[in-house]
Formats: sequence, structure tokens, C-alpha cells
Amino acid sequence: MTTSTPLNKIIVNDCTLRDGMHALGHQYSVAQMVAIAGKLDEARVDIVEVSHGDGLQGNSFNYGFSAHSEREYIEAVRAELKHARLAALLLPGIGTRADIDEARAMGVDTIRVATHCTEADVARQHIEHGRRLGLDTVGFLMMAHMTPTAELVRQAKLMESYGAHCVYVTDSAGALLMEETREKVGALRDALDCQVGFHNHNNLGLGVANTIVAIEAGADRVDGSVAGMGAGAGNCPLEVLIAVCERMGLETGVALYPLIDCADQIVRPLQRRPVQTDGNALMLGYAGVYSSFLLHTERAAERFGVDPRDILVELGRRGMVGGQEDMILDVALELAARSAD
Repeated sequence: MTTSTPLNKIIVNDCTLRDGMHALGHQYSVAQMVAIAGKLDEARVDIVEVSHGDGLQGNSFNYGFSAHSEREYIEAVRAELKHARLAALLLPGIGTRADIDEARAMGVDTIRVATHCTEADVARQHIEHGRRLGLDTVGFLMMAHMTPTAELVRQAKLMESYGAHCVYVTDSAGALLMEETREKVGALRDALDCQVGFHNHNNLGLGVANTIVAIEAGADRVDGSVAGMGAGAGNCPLEVLIAVCERMGLETGVALYPLIDCADQIVRPLQRRPVQTDGNALMLGYAGVYSSFLLHTERAAERFGVDPRDILVELGRRGMVGGQEDMILDVALELAARSAD
């Protein structure tokens, strides 16, 4: 499925049905996904992303099991979309090239290949494969706050050389301050010929502000989620972002009212744990910890009787990244043992 995009239009990628999986422990029903997708399409969002929160084939004891298969989710949403392109996320080592083939066969238009910000080389075969298949192919450099800007640019150039149509500065911890966002996005914009994207989390309450800064610094694509539905304090809340863009005269082509209706009538009632910048979510951004660690940390803290804030600070000190969820239990056990001494 292809759509034409006007020059200078910001491309809006919605993550409610992928990153939002984290906020529900990956328990969306198919009917809920379809209802949300319908509103996103009514709003004329450009791209709607669907997969397990940790990408294609993310179902596992380490990450959590979704209520339905990815095929059920993807095919149901594909049938609902009349305007938007359909995207899926893939993390090399969890998903494979065969999963990209299967996603394409199910109607996925955009494949987003995500690696840690210093490990772009592990995405080479996946980005090259997506490009060969004719997919809109995106590189996603996660935890971008953890590496200097010059190194982030070097990694982005690798992804571009593999064939990425767009490379993202991905603030997975919601830890970037506004000038850091401006510097990193601007540096990629200066260095790359492909598009530049920005994805962040609202753990420091800067989701919208940082996204606007990214647009001003030259980002072509930006991510958001309805009602911020995502890991930690959630993603940049999409309906708020669109309202701010309209006030600023930034062209998105996205209608505000359907997003507000979706947020108020569908998404917020689903939230078992409010998606908000509360104390523990704030600590994710403060400590620079992967946003999807939040629910795992709160469960471990309750199980071992320790302060979740202490777990998050220690995880940040150790530089833990996505894929190391098992370390949350180790840290909780160590803290419990210390308090018992």
C-alpha cells in the first residue's frame, strides 16, 4: 500500500498498537486493536505500527506473552486501514529475515529494524532484506542518550549504507534533554541523505517538547501514541502533539478530534496502570533506563520488598539495556540481601 506524501509534511508514525503493548502487558484484544486502528485511520495518521511490544516474535518468558498471535493482530489491523501504511518492529536476534517475509505477506508496508545505539551492524542483513523486498525500511537506534552524538552519527550512517529510507534517534529511556535532542537529531540531519526520525518516551515529561525540538532540528518522521500509550510514562502523546503542531502551523495532515475521541473513549479505559509520569516512570528517565523495564521492576520490587526506585537507579548505573530484563531480578535480590544485613 502506498500513499503520496506532500513535500515538507511531517510523517506521523503511531505506536499505540506496538509500544502500547508494554502498558498492557501485551494483552490487547483483537477487537481493541481494530477499534483503535479505525480511529487512527479516520484521523489520517500516516503509519500505524503493530507487533509485540518487543517486535516480531517478541513472545517469550523474558518479554511476556501477548493475548493473541501477531498474525491475528496484524491481519485484523491491515483490514481496517484504508489510508495509513502498516508497520512492524523487528529486533535482530528476536526476529529474523523470515519474519520480515511473513510480515510482508500479511500486508506490512514498513519494517522498522531496531538495535542498541552502538550496534547498527547487527541490523545489516535485516535492513538490506527489507529494502530488497520493496518495504519502507527504517533503522531504529535505541537508547540514544547512551552514546556521544558523533558515534550516533557513525551508527546512523551504517544503517543508511545498508539501505534504510529513514534512521531514528530513539530515546527509549525518555532521558534526553531538549538541547541533547536538538544536537543529535540535527547532527543526523546534517550527515545523512535519507530521512531522519525521532521516537521518545515521556518519562521526564518532555515527550511533546522534545518531539517539537526534533521537528525543528529537521526530523522528517516523528512517533507518538494515543494517550501516550507506551512503556514507562508512555510515548509522546499523539493527540497533544498534533494540537501543538496545529497551533504552531506545522503540517501533519492528521485530524485532532478522532485522536481525542480515541484517547478518551477507547485507550485510557484500557490502562490498568495509568500511563503517566509518576514516581517510578520519572525514575526511568532520571536514571536512563529502558522504558519497558517499568512493569518488570515494579513486580520485582513487590516480590522482594525493595524500593523500585533503587532498582532503577542501580540498573541505570550498570548501563542495562533492552534484552537484559533478567537483570532486574538479580538487582532486586542483591538489594534485598543488602537490606537484610
